[in-house]
Formats: sequence, structure tokens, C-alpha cells
Amino acid sequence: MENERILILDFGSQYTQLIARRIRELNVYSEIVPFNKIPEIDEGIKGIILSGSPFSVLEENTLRTDLDRLIGARPVLGVCYGAQYIAHHYHGKVARSEKREYGKAELSIIHKKDVFLKGVQENSQVWMSHGDTIMEIPDNFELLAGTSSIPVAAYRSKEQAFEHPVYCIQFHPEVTHSLDGKTMIRNFVQNICGCSGNWTPEAFIQQTVKELRQKIGNDKVLMALSGGVDSSVGAMLLHEAIGENLYCFFIDNGLLRKNEFEEVLDSYKGMGLNIKGVDVKHRFWNELDGISDPEKKRKTIGRVFIEVFEEEGNKFENIKWLGQGTIYPDVIESVSVHGPSVTIKSHHNVGGLPDKLALKIVEPLRMLFKDEVRNVGRSLNIPETIVGRHPFPGPGLAIRILGNITPEKVSLLQEADAIFINKLKSHGLYDEVWQAATILLPVQSVGVMGDERTYENTIALRAVNSVDGMTAEWSRLPHDFLAEVSSEIINQVKGINRVVYDISTKPPATIEWE
Repeated sequence: MENERILILDFGSQYTQLIARRIRELNVYSEIVPFNKIPEIDEGIKGIILSGSPFSVLEENTLRTDLDRLIGARPVLGVCYGAQYIAHHYHGKVARSEKREYGKAELSIIHKKDVFLKGVQENSQVWMSHGDTIMEIPDNFELLAGTSSIPVAAYRSKEQAFEHPVYCIQFHPEVTHSLDGKTMIRNFVQNICGCSGNWTPEAFIQQTVKELRQKIGNDKVLMALSGGVDSSVGAMLLHEAIGENLYCFFIDNGLLRKNEFEEVLDSYKGMGLNIKGVDVKHRFWNELDGISDPEKKRKTIGRVFIEVFEEEGNKFENIKWLGQGTIYPDVIESVSVHGPSVTIKSHHNVGGLPDKLALKIVEPLRMLFKDEVRNVGRSLNIPETIVGRHPFPGPGLAIRILGNITPEKVSLLQEADAIFINKLKSHGLYDEVWQAATILLPVQSVGVMGDERTYENTIALRAVNSVDGMTAEWSRLPHDFLAEVSSEIINQVKGINRVVYDISTKPPATIEWE
């Protein structure tokens, strides 16, 4: 990226991605790299942040980076472990806390006029999460703030100590529990690092299209679309860059939602994409016949998808590139902070398919978070039905039908699922939840319809709220709404006589049941 950016060194904190997101909310590009993979500090890097970590700076084998290369090169912000590491490196005193300091605390501000604390309220609430604590700050540094439980909550380098200032905090400004955390991050990014905030969806589109044209030239690109936001936005960026040289197809694996194949194809054609629909649902159903194990289902679906992909891809001549909808969390999760990079998860590189087809990979979205992908999609005028679509698992309804797969079970689940999703939309609740699912359970129970006894299937409804799917809370949908959905499913979908609602959080449960 040519834009100004903030470099984040990842020492393994669970909050590292959140730091990056907070900076990007300021329209400033941020990039996460492992602590031991520092790139060249070029002119585009305006500031550097050292993340938190589950490790202790007092451990013999703790995570260390080349601090002398960073300090003074650009403004630096050390967060939690980063602050303790800087204190330890410059001969301050760091000790194990008598008890882990975790939870809310209030800042007593000492240097109110410092630019980092501009706009921060006296006794501002912050979020602590650390096992070490800084007892004494090093020479050439000065105290900024403390709390009732720790003397050093924030400190900075003295004027003229280094060419650029160093700020260190023992709390997490990136989490919502730190009420003025966004203000501090803004002060660091804008006022201390001097970032102008010109990284907008429109700027991203303009630059990405330019880079794609330079990279691909007159070559042809093949891309399989899923109907989801990532692949759709990625395809539109490629379409803007290379037009008819992008060849897309959308596979009906028989495990999509009701009418989804036709509706998504219509949407894509309305967007001007060069796309072909491939109806192979019976092939998938035949291959899945008799398979109940969730992992075997996934592997079977992945294998058949690859076979279909190869067959369709071989119908085109002179294809040089494979387009993918990989996004930034996938890239980050594929890199270990303890060592060299590992390969991106198999479902993002289509299970080794590029090696078989000898295609180079192009990933237009690999530096964006999901919410940023949606914003780019809206700037590209992609229909809201695609941009705002809930996440949907790659194996589709196969992992929402517990047990073996049959066309009859797929049809049953599609009908119940359509009622749930359409009711969420008609009641204005669809955009209030992050993901909604309907699960067909391998459980039959007794019921009564009219004067007859029934022994039929059970449906579980699942709706969760989340930011990125790593953790999730079950959605508190209104009871009257759930009653209406349950009644309509039982009355309209023959074969279902019981509906339950899943109120499990992740963790310990997962979002999907399989």
C-alpha cells in the first residue's frame, strides 16, 4: 500500500486485531506483522505499536524484538506487554503482580496537558489485563498517569530523549471498556504520528483497481463465487480492473438456501459479471449418500467442489490467475507469532487446486477486515442483499443437517430456514444479528396435530451476535417473534412438529452445530 500506515508488532495478544480495527476506523491503514518479522521502516510507516502478549517479560524465553531499530525511528506506542517490554529493556523495574490485574480501573491523570491525553477525562475508566506490573520507569522517561492499584498506568519518553516520542500504557485502549481509549488512539495516530486519515473505501478501490491492472495486464482470471460478500466484492474489484477477462462461475451444490442459486445468479448478472451457473446438486447428494460424520462431509464436499472446479476451469483457455476472496483475518491467522508463516487455511486456497491448474493467485481483499469489505462493496454499488448477507458456511446446509444427507432433508431444512430468515427481515431483525441459522436435528418427538398423534422432526433456531466470529453471544430475539416463527414452521413445513432455540455462547459452544 502506498498510503501512510501504522505498523503493529504482534506479540500474541487476543486484542491485536482490535487495535488494527480501531486505527482503520480513523481511515488510517494499519498492518499487523509478527514481532520477529519487522519490515523495512519506509516513509509510509508513520508510527509503530507494540501489542500485548500472554507472555511475561521476566521469562527467560519471552518474545523479543529489535527495539533499538524501532525506538527513535518513528513514534512508538507500547500497549500492556509492549509497555512492560520497553520499561524492562531500558532498565526500569518490572515485577510479577501479587495478583493478576484484570478488569476496570480509573486513571488518575498527572500530565493533563500531554497530547496523548488530550480529551481524556479525569478518572477515566480503562481496562487492565496483565500479570506483570511496572514498578519503576526507566531514566529518560516520565510518568503520565496511574491508578489506585498501580503507580504506572501510562508513561512517555522525555523531550529530546529520542528523535521520536515513545508512549507506554499498561491498559488496553482498543477495548470498549476503556471509555476514552478511542480518543487516546486518535491522539497517537493523528496528533503524534501525523496521519491525515485518507484511507477510505473509495481510495482503496481506486488504488486496488490500478494495482490489479498492473499485476494482471491482459491475462485471464478464473473465480468461483459463493454468493457471499467476500467473493462478490473481490470479483467486482477484478471486474473493474480487467472487465470481460474475468470468468466466474457459481456452483449449486444442492446445499444452498431456498432459491439461492437463481437469486444470486440474477444479482450477479445485474452487476455485469461474466458468470456461469453450474447445477451439480445431484452429484453432491450422491457423493454424500450415507455419510454422517461431520468431517467426512466437509472433506467430501471439498473434494467434489475441486473436481467440479477443475472440470469447469479446463473449459477455458489461457487462464493464468485464480481469484479468491481471502480477507485479512485469514491472512493474520495463517501467520504464527512464534515462527515463520504457515499456509493459509485450505478452504481459502481451495484445497491445493492452484497447484493442479498451475494458476497464480490474486486476492484483492487480503488486507481488509469483514466490515471494510462491506463498505467497499457499498461503494461499488453491490446490492445490499449480497453486501449485508450473513456469513454462510462453505459446506452449506450439510453441516446444519445433523446426520446423513438426503434431498428430502435438504428440502425440509430449506423451507424452515426460509421462514426464519424471511421473518427476521420482515421484522427488521436481520441486520440486528450477525448470523442466523436453522438446524435439522436427528431427533424425532411426539406431537399432536388436529386429533392425530405425530412423530416428526425437530428444528433448532440459532442466532448470534459477534464481531468476527471468534466469540459470539446468542441473540436476545423477542419471545413473540420466536413464537411466530415456530408456529409458521410447524404449520407450513410438513415433517416438523417441534422448534427449539439455541441459547449457547461461543465459547464453549461453536456457532455451527457441526
